[in-house]
Amino acid sequence: MPCERKTMRYGHSEGHTEVCFDDTGKFIVTCGNDGDVRIWENLDDDPKFITVGEKAYSLALKNGKLVTASSNNTVQIHTFPDGDPDGILTRFTTNATHVTFNSSGSRVAAGSSDFMVKVVEMSDSSQQKTLRGHEAPVLSVTFDPKDEFLASSSCDGSVVVWNIEDQVRDQLASAAEDQRRQQRLVSVPVSLAVHLYERGSWDHVSTLSDDLLTQPLNVVVWSPCGRFLAAGSVGGFLNVWDVNSKLCIERQKHEKGFTVCGLAWSPSGSQIAYTDTEGCLGMLDGLGTPPTDAGKPAKDYDALFDDDDDGVMDEGLSDGASPVKKAVAADDEEDDDFLMPATGRVRNRGAFLDDENSMDTGSLKLGQDKFGDDDDDAGSAVLAAAAPLLPPRPVYEGPLPSAPQKAFQPGSTPAHLTHRFMMWNSVGIVRGYNDEQDNAIDVEFHDSAVHHAMHLTNSLGHALADLSQEAVLLACPSTDELASKLQCLHFSSWDTNKEWMVDLPQGEDARALCLGQGWAAVATSSLMLRLFSVGGVQREMFSLPGPVVCMAGHGEQLLIAYHRATGFDGEQVLGVQLLQLSRRKRQIISGEPLPLSRRSHLSWLGFTAEGTPCYVDSDGVVRMLNRSLGNTWTPVCNTRDTCKSKSDHYWVVGVHENPQQLRCIPCKGSRYPPTLPRPAVAILPFKLPLCQTSTEKGQMEEQFWRSVLFHNHHSFLSSSGYEVDEEARSQSQKEQQELLMKMFALSCKLEREFRCVELAELMTHNVVTLAIRYASRSRRLALAQRLSELALEKASQIQEEEEEEEEEEQRHRQQEEEEGEEREEEELREEEEQQETEEAAETKPGHTSFNQTPPRPESIWMSRVFDVQVLGSGKPSASSGQPRVTNILDSMTAGRKSAALGGSAGKSSKNPVLKPLAPRPKTKTQSTLLQLTGSNKTKKSQESAEPQVPPPAPPAENTENQRPKTGFQLWLEENRKSITAEQPDLEEMDVIKEAMGRFRALSAEERLSWTERAKGQPGDAADLKKRKRSETGGGGEGEEAENEKTEEDENNAKKKKPLDTSSKLSAFAFNKN
Repeated sequence: MPCERKTMRYGHSEGHTEVCFDDTGKFIVTCGNDGDVRIWENLDDDPKFITVGEKAYSLALKNGKLVTASSNNTVQIHTFPDGDPDGILTRFTTNATHVTFNSSGSRVAAGSSDFMVKVVEMSDSSQQKTLRGHEAPVLSVTFDPKDEFLASSSCDGSVVVWNIEDQVRDQLASAAEDQRRQQRLVSVPVSLAVHLYERGSWDHVSTLSDDLLTQPLNVVVWSPCGRFLAAGSVGGFLNVWDVNSKLCIERQKHEKGFTVCGLAWSPSGSQIAYTDTEGCLGMLDGLGTPPTDAGKPAKDYDALFDDDDDGVMDEGLSDGASPVKKAVAADDEEDDDFLMPATGRVRNRGAFLDDENSMDTGSLKLGQDKFGDDDDDAGSAVLAAAAPLLPPRPVYEGPLPSAPQKAFQPGSTPAHLTHRFMMWNSVGIVRGYNDEQDNAIDVEFHDSAVHHAMHLTNSLGHALADLSQEAVLLACPSTDELASKLQCLHFSSWDTNKEWMVDLPQGEDARALCLGQGWAAVATSSLMLRLFSVGGVQREMFSLPGPVVCMAGHGEQLLIAYHRATGFDGEQVLGVQLLQLSRRKRQIISGEPLPLSRRSHLSWLGFTAEGTPCYVDSDGVVRMLNRSLGNTWTPVCNTRDTCKSKSDHYWVVGVHENPQQLRCIPCKGSRYPPTLPRPAVAILPFKLPLCQTSTEKGQMEEQFWRSVLFHNHHSFLSSSGYEVDEEARSQSQKEQQELLMKMFALSCKLEREFRCVELAELMTHNVVTLAIRYASRSRRLALAQRLSELALEKASQIQEEEEEEEEEEQRHRQQEEEEGEEREEEELREEEEQQETEEAAETKPGHTSFNQTPPRPESIWMSRVFDVQVLGSGKPSASSGQPRVTNILDSMTAGRKSAALGGSAGKSSKNPVLKPLAPRPKTKTQSTLLQLTGSNKTKKSQESAEPQVPPPAPPAENTENQRPKTGFQLWLEENRKSITAEQPDLEEMDVIKEAMGRFRALSAEERLSWTERAKGQPGDAADLKKRKRSETGGGGEGEEAENEKTEEDENNAKKKKPLDTSSKLSAFAFNKN
């Protein structure tokens, strides 16, 4: 079926256009977005035009009457070809979208965006029939050739067949005689194929497809003879099928690849006119002109078609050129619900086979089989089949591969829109404008404190965008002259150069991008993922396992969705990767399948505000990552449950776990919101799809597991080093335990004791005790006994965990003590070396100087006990990598203003003289549920502090016997009783402080004598020299140095004062008996 594709002509401005022929085939008539109807006598001449309104959406021409659907919500009539107005046929509340005549031209059907279809008589426009039942804007209408039925399609992908006289939907035939009553076909484009349904029964009988099609079909039209079917696709393909043989006999491609939106056969059947979304008109000429043999009568299958048509398509076909007669069987793989296309795309044109005498291909048989009787041509017979026009091909009967989903940016609307959202997330909104007046990008922040709004000129044609608290990231596709570019506006930078740009390698286009904390990522068409710092430094890069679908970033996490394989039967096979881009980079999820609903695609991917990955599919199901269950995906909400009609959708912009909120924009009759006016954000609740949620038991189970799932982020944040709201965590635990206790009580009432034990296993030890009490009061002694055994098991588990924690803390403490001893010895050696150096510098050769006071032993002890950690507080200790534990002495004494010395002394666990009161062991007391769960933070701080209490004196003395005691230690041992007797209210560190004050009040000789007594020997020659030097007048300087040292210690201790809550906890730890 060779044909010639003629050069296209510009007809209308950019937008939807339609085309039709007049009754004679002499004129071609088109309409478009400019509001004009143009009349073409041929493509070479300039057309005449008629202005019918601001925009013209559809037109139909019959019997010299031109009917148009314009933007003023009316269907108008004009005379043809003069173009004179002839009145208004009908009105709608919104724009009419499509109009068509019946076969005789006596009726007009019109569909509108207000979900209604009207059938109006041309002779009397007051005789109207309104068909209601669509749940989305109507896109296409077409009459049954016998004027009994009307088919209409709408935006939600559904096709409805109406009985015109009854004004109701036609029911599927239930009786066998009804299924072959009229024998007509209705064609509906579904994805990459055309489905044929039988008139009357509306059973799916056949499918027309082509392996070369890669874009969905969106418009179909029958030839005048009813034998051929033409279809146009989104990608600009034009296909013609022979319905009898189901073979594609003609393929043409739009010269620029634009979407075909209008098709029309000429009355002769030799030409097809088509229009595209750019407003151009084209034509295929020379269709259906095979060699003819006029000597033979047409007695084959083609003779069954309408005798009233022009006959160009079938008058010369002989039995030698007739196609093979094949039986048509229904495809087994097709879904029962044929009204909904698999991909959910809009199917905007359906058509009946509009020939009165054509036969249904479902009744064709091979060889010499006859047709059944027909009202119009009962005597027609089928002759023997001859050689086909084209060689037959084997027919694949299995499921067909699905078209892979294109890459997209989460939170963006389609790129073909002139005004669209390039990004909407929790930080702000990025809008793109690409019209005749402006090509720009507007950036708006939800919080103006982050940054002021920005207006950017989009000279490079950026199509991808992302927004974070630090930067705006943009990317544009490559052209013939320019490479694909990545542009970043780092508005949080402290320097003046806040913008950088990088060119991707030749032949590599940006497909998806995202921003994180300090990094940016871009996935390209060459299956590469490139990482950049937010300042523009190129970082790691790696290959992706498949073509990217979308990406999302949050903090140090990067989430990638990509195609793992080719899907079949409308399914998408996606994989997901989750990477942690911290210092220790690791892959948390590596290529696991991403679950989707049946025949759906991914519509949104991102993170909750707390950092948990989640996504939404086209069926409205929201799924969230469950880290506690092996990184599985749990459905937490279905937005379709709250939609009022099938055409309504929710456009997700953010997810929050605390509070539990799904932030989305309701879209009435569409999938995407308009940019102006700014749409309002709605909040939807979460609900796990558990069984029997209408019952009390099901409701409590759903609340419990939802609370568990939505508070998993606490453990993730704490393990990642982030601060966690302990109050919120304790509150969630309290809610969970209360729900468990309510379910326990309900199970007790229902006498489900085994279920009670199962619920008790989920409880904490303290709540199990409460459950035992409830079971005892309910006189269920067997249950109480079981719960007692369970409580003992939980108590032993808690004890084991506490022992493990104590051992771990003991190891950390020993390590810190060893490191502290090493630092202490090093400082003592440095002090001694410094003193010896000073003595050598001041003493003349051959003489001994007695002017230097020996270092007082109490000063050395004080520096060892009190000063080491105060001095080290300004320096990073060697054990900074270890988790620091809290010492009760620190918080207890440093919380008082007068405890300057005690605050520094409390940090040494080596003091053998300090004997703090050992806290009594914890007693397990029963309490109410609120008391048990409301004080987790206090208990944790107490338990972490108790292992840090210094051990009793004897073990400490054993460790201290390795070195001699100081004079102050010996003096404190003998005078402790007198101090405590005079001031019994003093705490341990206050006693030490009072003793230090009294010890300083002693004379130098007395302090020296105490030091010698502590050493237990008279002293060596060096001590004698130092003593003589102190007696000759150097003692004053030593006292001043010591006083300065003590004052410095007091100041350091005062500066290092903890919070009041810590001091309260410390006081509680020692006085809770």
